[in-house]
Amino acid sequence: MHNIRLSASRLLLAGAAPFALIAGSAMAQTAPAAQDAPEAAADENQADIVVVGTAGGGTRRQDAAFAVTSLSSDAIARAAPNSTADLLRTIPGVSAESSGGQNGANIFVRGYPSGGDAQFVTFQLGGVPFFPPSTLSFLENSQLIRLDETVDRVEAVRGGTGSLFSNGQPGLTVNVQQREGGQTLKGFAKLSYTDYDEIRGDAWISGPISEDTTFMVGGYYAQGNGIRDPQFRAEKGGQITANIRHDFGGRGSLLIYGRYLNDHGQWLLPIPVNQDGSKISQFANFDHGTGALAGRDVRVTTNNAGRTVDLADGRGAKLGNFGLSFDYELVDGLSIRERASYMWGTANTIGLVPTDAPMSAAAMATTLGGAGSTVGSLTYASGGAAAAAGTQVMRAGIWDVRKRIDAFVNDMALEFKAGGNKLTGGFYLANYTTRDNWALGNDVLLTAEPNARRLNLTLGDGRVATRDGFTSGASFLVNGRYEGRDIAFYAVDELQITDQLRVDGGVRWQRHEVVGDVATSGAAFDQDGSAATLYDRTVQLGGAGRIDYGASRWSWTAGANYDFTSQIGVFARYSRGNSFPQFDNLREGLTIISKVDTYEGGLKVSTPMLNLYATLFHNKFDGLATTQIINGVPNESVGGAKATGVELEGVIRPFAGFSIAAAGTYLDGTYRGFFSGNGTIDNTGNRVQRQPKWMWRVTPSYELTVGDFRPSIFATLQYTGDRFSDPENAQLLPNYYQLDAGVSVDVNQRLKLAVTGNNLTDELGLTEGNPRIIGSQGAGTILARPILGRSFRFSAAYSF
Repeated sequence: MHNIRLSASRLLLAGAAPFALIAGSAMAQTAPAAQDAPEAAADENQADIVVVGTAGGGTRRQDAAFAVTSLSSDAIARAAPNSTADLLRTIPGVSAESSGGQNGANIFVRGYPSGGDAQFVTFQLGGVPFFPPSTLSFLENSQLIRLDETVDRVEAVRGGTGSLFSNGQPGLTVNVQQREGGQTLKGFAKLSYTDYDEIRGDAWISGPISEDTTFMVGGYYAQGNGIRDPQFRAEKGGQITANIRHDFGGRGSLLIYGRYLNDHGQWLLPIPVNQDGSKISQFANFDHGTGALAGRDVRVTTNNAGRTVDLADGRGAKLGNFGLSFDYELVDGLSIRERASYMWGTANTIGLVPTDAPMSAAAMATTLGGAGSTVGSLTYASGGAAAAAGTQVMRAGIWDVRKRIDAFVNDMALEFKAGGNKLTGGFYLANYTTRDNWALGNDVLLTAEPNARRLNLTLGDGRVATRDGFTSGASFLVNGRYEGRDIAFYAVDELQITDQLRVDGGVRWQRHEVVGDVATSGAAFDQDGSAATLYDRTVQLGGAGRIDYGASRWSWTAGANYDFTSQIGVFARYSRGNSFPQFDNLREGLTIISKVDTYEGGLKVSTPMLNLYATLFHNKFDGLATTQIINGVPNESVGGAKATGVELEGVIRPFAGFSIAAAGTYLDGTYRGFFSGNGTIDNTGNRVQRQPKWMWRVTPSYELTVGDFRPSIFATLQYTGDRFSDPENAQLLPNYYQLDAGVSVDVNQRLKLAVTGNNLTDELGLTEGNPRIIGSQGAGTILARPILGRSFRFSAAYSF
């Protein structure tokens, strides 16, 4: 395979050049003055139009022949998400676990089997994939995008046409649309503070540059220790976004934007809890909602390889991104559309990863030294004082994963309209790289308590089990350089047969290529060669291997939408999509291409009193492949699955000011011919891991006017049903409820005060068991990751 390294800057200039010529010609013309539309009408129309999953230009949600959700900025504010991934809880068919903090989410879609991260989820910014691989180990798309007040709306399409557009994602495609300027100068500033001492500021300003050109610039900055306080500043960073749009006298427009993100937070992982069947309770004094294993004593350490690691670096991203969106009508009925983006930066992960559940020091001596081993001494690594008799202990690895990434994406299409027919043909190109350095393992011995302290253990026979708390060196190393390229051609035809009936169909051909050089762990060895020291067992980096992969596949879809009236319609669709192996799969020799067949149909109702969207779907999966780090080494899971489900979403407005929004999902997803444990465990018939059969949420809200004030009250009750954390269905995650609520008051037209509360009942709900082992953890004290505890956010916003 030829060298696929592309110069993103040259490609961007080459892609933009012909449009710049057209833009120059258009700007020379005299354009009529733009007029501001009434704000209420503009907001209503904007919320009704969706861009994601369409061939360009957007469509009314009521007319879409696929399952799509659109969330306005007001809906986002009321959801009060703790992270970007947390917002996806509002979308039916999607199970999002944000208990890992701002980063490190697990997102699952419609029974698509996955071991974690967000294997079948792509995030777009302005219609362009932010980073084309939906998931790499220790990197999923939501880690790269933050929600702030510069976001106008978020759209999400499930299945349907997603396999044709963008990067061809057959699962979930989430599009984040930026706020833009208008012909009136506007501004906004908000200061918020939480009961766990996080302070955050958001602001934006927008307006005209000329009659044809507008701008917007804004962002946020925040810092705090986080809900799970590790005794140091774990959450810190911000984002700035800017854009300029120029209109070409009604024939099209050019949007140029830039964004810089520098934000990181603590990577939250399983903590000790007690489990007795379906009953979950708190372990000792380890608060299930606010307790953190990390603390001052373990924040900065130097591992056996001599590398100093600071847990305050956490997990996050430091990225730059710029792009453009160009639309222009060349002649009547023929338009050109260009979307391009270039992103570069780092996305690192530093975390304290629990290795085993709490145990006695005597049990740990046996674990480290073998049968018959006893405790000689147990002391604190800092200060050397003896630990109390009966101290519960556990191990956790200090994992260090460094990634340098970049991506160039270009999507260009021609659109031809004639009568009731719209034909679109497009070309998609993506070139992306990552430079990986991993050091997993590096276990330290800790007290089994919040803000744990490092311990040193000497066995009864004189063998030294620890050095400065470390019980081992690295268990898995990676040093890799990967480069991928995707080329795709797509064509879609939409035909309005009658006023009521519209059909569409399309195909996509995609070529996926990856080259790389990667070295992973070689043989284990004893660093000093002495049997008296147990802490220096580690692995060394093995020889480099070469990756050279290429494959092509076709995707296609066909759908129909029938409107009984302008307010009631139905749709039906079939689609075939593919998911190509990415860097981590290829590193482990997994070259399987996942194939997904989706059948879906739905009912849509849009009236002043009621909006209802109901979708029935059936998915068949073949050639699935995932890799998880279990006991310090990669383990493969391959095979197939099937899923049938119903998604409901809607809002009822019985009288002025009051509404009840609701969403729910029933999912019957099971494995078929799916083997985990490197092919040793057949999970056929088991439920797909981490996804419940039942999941729903209800959000009532009431707005009223009291004198000069406009208060608004809202609440959300969410139910998450029983799940299994593992494909073997051995780790039960019991069902739980979560209650959130808030109140806001418009003091006047400019000042708004608000308070929101999350998990008001301080529910102990588990989202993950121990993904680093195979099978049951047994009864008693286990490792699991609960949802975040009760918290409150207070804010004051001023606009003009």
